[in-house]
Amino acid sequence: MSSPLHQLSSAGVSIWLDDLSRERIESGSLKALIQSRAVSGVTTNPTIFAGAFSKGAAYAIQLARLASRGASANEAIFEATTDDVRAACDVFADVYASTDGVDGRVSIEVEPGFAMDTAKTVQQAKALYKAVDRENVMIKIPATIPGLSAITQVIAEGISVNVTLIFSLERYKQVIDAYQAGISQAKANGHNLSKIHSVASFFVSRVDSEIDKRLEAIGTPAALALKSKAALANARLAYEVFEKQFELPAWIKLEAEGANRQRPLMASTGVKDPNLPDTLYVTELVAQDLVNTMPEKTMEAVFDHGVITGNTITSNYEDARSALASIGALGISYDEVVSLLEQEGVDKFIVSWNELVATVSTALDSSK
Repeated sequence: MSSPLHQLSSAGVSIWLDDLSRERIESGSLKALIQSRAVSGVTTNPTIFAGAFSKGAAYAIQLARLASRGASANEAIFEATTDDVRAACDVFADVYASTDGVDGRVSIEVEPGFAMDTAKTVQQAKALYKAVDRENVMIKIPATIPGLSAITQVIAEGISVNVTLIFSLERYKQVIDAYQAGISQAKANGHNLSKIHSVASFFVSRVDSEIDKRLEAIGTPAALALKSKAALANARLAYEVFEKQFELPAWIKLEAEGANRQRPLMASTGVKDPNLPDTLYVTELVAQDLVNTMPEKTMEAVFDHGVITGNTITSNYEDARSALASIGALGISYDEVVSLLEQEGVDKFIVSWNELVATVSTALDSSK
């Protein structure tokens, strides 16, 4: 097929769907997307599962069974979501095999309330991995400071990790360091390095949302001319970080022993500003070894009218640096923005998690 999504895949970008529900799995919709939309993986988060549980009756039978044995809401969520992720892993088993483990991945996130607790993050990451019991699962760990140590420890156990909620270039470097340290420890622990994969999820659209708000408050022509430039600049420079950090001698040695590069993943790629092209954060972020995880609406927009012109990242590094420098010169602090976005990201997932717990609690109570 020659749809824009298939062209995107041919240009080196893995297309992952940022959505999962039991209905999507059982209806065959998820499997159909592998051929029709070139989808090669799935990502989930507390917001996605909160939406899945609040709609339809796909979970009713299982929740009734769990209620009969006195399961708590957290226990019910753990069982139901790991069941869904296991089933999705099975849907993508052929993709996983045909790409030698690079794609065919399904991600499940540790509880967002553990984002500032290394020990609890590691403990739950292991529990999720054991419960899903599939090689192609990835455990999502947020890139908070406590999360960095958790990433190293979980990778050292031979578990593949999707690092989430990355906003800053400096934090991204720390994430890569944490991954590479984990790979070194995994080698010392006797794990097969070729089986361990990781992606680093760099959030895109939220950067524009926050910085554009500040540019509008300044209101000068120079400020307004910089609107909608920050997110692409930040994401493109993240890819430059990826290129540089995985060419360092210490890494090259590990790679020669079978280690896989931690691929950059572009997340939050649905535009928030209706005045922007709805394919912006996909078509303008194309390069080899990249993952783009898209909400279905964005994926369908790219399928319908996306224009794929090849690599749109590596020739734009200087323009990206210039854009961020110009924004900084206006008094907008990059460090303040990315710190705020990280905290807001954790907080939003905690709110979604609490909504999910409330939804499941109500369903359990009504099933008794």
